[in-house]
Amino acid sequence: MDLVKNVNLIFARNQQLETERLLLRPVTLADLEDIYEYGKDEETTRFVFPTYQTKEDAAISIANFFMAAPLGKYGIERKETHQLMGTIELRVTEGNEVGELGYALSRKFWGQGFIPEAAMELLRFGFEEMRLNRIYAIHDEDNPNSGRVMEKIGLVKEGRIPAARKVKGKIVTDIQYGLTKEAWLKTK
Repeated sequence: MDLVKNVNLIFARNQQLETERLLLRPVTLADLEDIYEYGKDEETTRFVFPTYQTKEDAAISIANFFMAAPLGKYGIERKETHQLMGTIELRVTEGNEVGELGYALSRKFWGQGFIPEAAMELLRFGFEEMRLNRIYAIHDEDNPNSGRVMEKIGLVKEGRIPAARKVKGKIVTDIQYGLTKEAWLKTK
């Protein structure tokens, strides 16, 4: 069997990943309070998803996005406190062994290295366990902090994509970063 046929099985066998400070694990309705707490903050959600107006908005998001198709999507839990601080995912493009990294983190945890730590684990997982050939990430041009995270984890700026998508009613320009397995192996 090739990678395409095994992607879901690999994710299913690795629903929990661990780093020194973090547990990456499935998001459930038990995370409602934590998800709502950061999801109602307009600064946290500014570039990633619509800000939650109610806890019901957060519950719907958890059920429809995280629980309906959980494979490759992880809550970022701080081991020390068991608090869910954000989410991270690896979306794999079927057939060409490429993954896209995406993440969101509560503003109160920004600048503490949690996203780079979680992202480095997903890079390791993607290249070593899933045998991906390339992993990339995009960010809104108006969100350079996300680009700095991408640089910290070793992704290289690949280009600027004008009018790439529409977010919250606004046409945005994306900046794309990427890393090949070959380049990643050289850093080990």
